[in-house]
Amino acid sequence: MRKEREVKEVQEVNGVKENGGEVVAFFDLDGTLMAMPSLEKRFFRILRYRRLIGIRNYFLWLREAARLAPRGINQIVHANKMYLQGVRADEEGGGTDIPVCLGVEEEAVEDGESRRGKNGEGRRGERGQRGETGKRRRQARLPVPLYPEAVERVAWHVERGHLIVIVSGTLEPLAERAACDLEAGLDARGLTSTIRVCATHLEQSDERWTGRIVGEAMFGEAKARAIRRIAAEEELDLRRCFAYGDSSSDRWMLEAVGKPAAVNPSNDLARIARRNNWVVLRWEEEKRTRRAQRSQSSEETDERLAAEHAKSGYGA
Repeated sequence: MRKEREVKEVQEVNGVKENGGEVVAFFDLDGTLMAMPSLEKRFFRILRYRRLIGIRNYFLWLREAARLAPRGINQIVHANKMYLQGVRADEEGGGTDIPVCLGVEEEAVEDGESRRGKNGEGRRGERGQRGETGKRRRQARLPVPLYPEAVERVAWHVERGHLIVIVSGTLEPLAERAACDLEAGLDARGLTSTIRVCATHLEQSDERWTGRIVGEAMFGEAKARAIRRIAAEEELDLRRCFAYGDSSSDRWMLEAVGKPAAVNPSNDLARIARRNNWVVLRWEEEKRTRRAQRSQSSEETDERLAAEHAKSGYGA
């Protein structure tokens, strides 16, 4: 019975491959495409390091947290962005006044010289300063540590003509920059894809954030609503689409599609995945697990992993 089900799932994925233009793969960002801590938390640390968040912003955040408290902790965590009030939203700099790059935490900048990114675009706010000793002052930068397995998985979808959409509760400009880095990773593999982003959008006034959200914060059930809107716009059959998430708040997004997968799932999502017979993928951990188990039962481990990949549609 198990073998028959695996064969059926592989056949279904082959059918998707033949008509990939109507298929979308929806990816959560934090914990799914990239390692934790979240991109917004990393961004906050950079802002604090650069002293761009004043004491007043913390009190504004606490006041908003008190207002949102009756709605639950998730609202406080995901919908309260008052700590960003007054922070400059520099669209030319990729949506933030903090340069974002892959795997670089800080960079020395020459005094009086304007730094340029790898893509040749000038970036603001990156001028260094020299002290009396002549040493260069170092500027913090924001890393976007994408999982290698995540890039590989996205590449698998792109090869089959699937559309890629990042659905994330992080700030929209941060998600867009992560999408750019992911596109660069695909380009290095000889693949071209424009990755769409559906994330939390902040209100702006005089080129600065007000701390208020436009629309709704992109978490929980809001992700599922966003996916359904995209499906209506693109005339998608969600039963043939994929979704990837890591936490229990992603359950609604995963339930909205026909081919969900829990990536490095939290305990709550792991239980939900088992109950619904969803695919479970453990990126980064999988290689270590495979080596450890192969020492005990190489053949049994390889068969199990192959069955998991076939079930998820990967490797077809």
